[in-house]
Amino acid sequence: MQRAAEQTPDRVVIVDGAVRVDCRTLHQQAATLARAMLTRVALGSVVSFMLPNWHEAASIYLATHLAGMIANPILPSLRDRELLFLLDDVQSRLIFVPGEFRGFDYGAMMTRVAPQLSSPPTVVAVRAAASDHVPYASFVAHDTQHDLPALDPDAVRFVLYTSGTTGAPKGVLHTQNSIHALVHQIGEHWLVEPGDAFLVASPISHIGGSIYAFECPLLLGTTAVLLDRWDAAAAVDIATSERCTHMAGATPFLEQLLEAAKHADTRLRGLKVFVCGGASVAPALIREAAAHFDQTIVTRVYGSTEVPVTTVGAPDRGDLAHAAETDGRVAMAEVKLCDASGCRSDEGEIRARGPQMLVGYLHPEDEASVFDDEGYYRTGDLGRWTDVSYLVVSGRAKDIIIRNGENISPKEVEDYLREHPNIAEVAIVGLPDARTGERACAAIVPRQLPVPDVAELRVFLKTLGVASFKIPEQVHAMESLPKNAAGKTLKHEIRARLLAENQADPLPTVNE
Repeated sequence: MQRAAEQTPDRVVIVDGAVRVDCRTLHQQAATLARAMLTRVALGSVVSFMLPNWHEAASIYLATHLAGMIANPILPSLRDRELLFLLDDVQSRLIFVPGEFRGFDYGAMMTRVAPQLSSPPTVVAVRAAASDHVPYASFVAHDTQHDLPALDPDAVRFVLYTSGTTGAPKGVLHTQNSIHALVHQIGEHWLVEPGDAFLVASPISHIGGSIYAFECPLLLGTTAVLLDRWDAAAAVDIATSERCTHMAGATPFLEQLLEAAKHADTRLRGLKVFVCGGASVAPALIREAAAHFDQTIVTRVYGSTEVPVTTVGAPDRGDLAHAAETDGRVAMAEVKLCDASGCRSDEGEIRARGPQMLVGYLHPEDEASVFDDEGYYRTGDLGRWTDVSYLVVSGRAKDIIIRNGENISPKEVEDYLREHPNIAEVAIVGLPDARTGERACAAIVPRQLPVPDVAELRVFLKTLGVASFKIPEQVHAMESLPKNAAGKTLKHEIRARLLAENQADPLPTVNE
């Protein structure tokens, strides 16, 4: 950051609507904020930020690193219950939240949540006209001449939470070096050159959005063009006016960008690469997008918060077959497939290791069954090799539902719904959805009729402070849930039954 400020001080690194932040300004803002942090909290503390894709998040993220602290981005779509768990689990000492965003009052939520914590963090309100918490401007003004600490590139600097089948999210730990390795790989394989621009629609609280917004501008010489809410038509206009060259996102982003580009009669010929992952990606979508965006490499990729960019896709317009039909080839990571006995196979569980992988979880007990004897991360996903070196992800041993690129842990929502007075048993499964990639369906055994419907579940879960994107969009009543001899619910049977019923009677589109 200091080198960028000295060598290319006027180069724009962040675009946020009308706000344009250059290297010199970013360095000054981050250094000032880092010193302000050091007056408030101890070296090594966790600093959380629950912000949309705003330029302030870049200063906060980089300041946290400069101050020798640990950055913890949190999805702004989460609500009281999830936030309470995360802040308590990670022992956050400082959190930055919007004053208001999309009609929701984050300051009021923090006022509700903070008293429930044994050691509540200092709350800083960003872009708040008035707040009961510390205004961002006054926090930044609380600068001193604190010396910034020397940094260890192998120390933990980043903790992100990911959903798991055990219900409770787990804190994934990364270092400067693991992130640097990831960015190096992106630069090498996705045709990134100095002066390129990433259109960042993915949330900065995800590993992908954070890398494109915070790291690539400094390490690869790019510009991050931030979108704080997804609007495909606006994205087409901004991609054109800002000459965006790269974009990455889940299936709905690509589908809607393609539709909007067709409507606007543009082929976005400045777009060099679109990498699509995070959920099931139909080969037909990749082919259709590659045909319309006729100067763009459109490819599937595979990865996770734990091992980001496990595959780099097929980044060659001349290799559409692999781009569409596979999840790509591996590059920096090593990947092996293991059968049920743990032996290497051409098909089985995907296991990966590499310099971009996590260094562990926040709680060591979460690592017990995650790494094998050779240090590979056990993804829980199933895959097979094709054409020797191309990976095809064939299913998920883990039960995560991916809706609009957001991970939903079925067990987490099931645990909440079991508190409902009229639910005896519940199982949540993911079903294909043309609009969102997947939809969550709750199979319910009621205690009495009538069966709780979607509207009732929405009210019940929102009362518990559960985020909207986790709320089931379909309810299916059952007399009993199918189980095996050990009493384990057979979700594949539930899913197969619902798929057959939905084929016969398609569901209407659900609008949030």
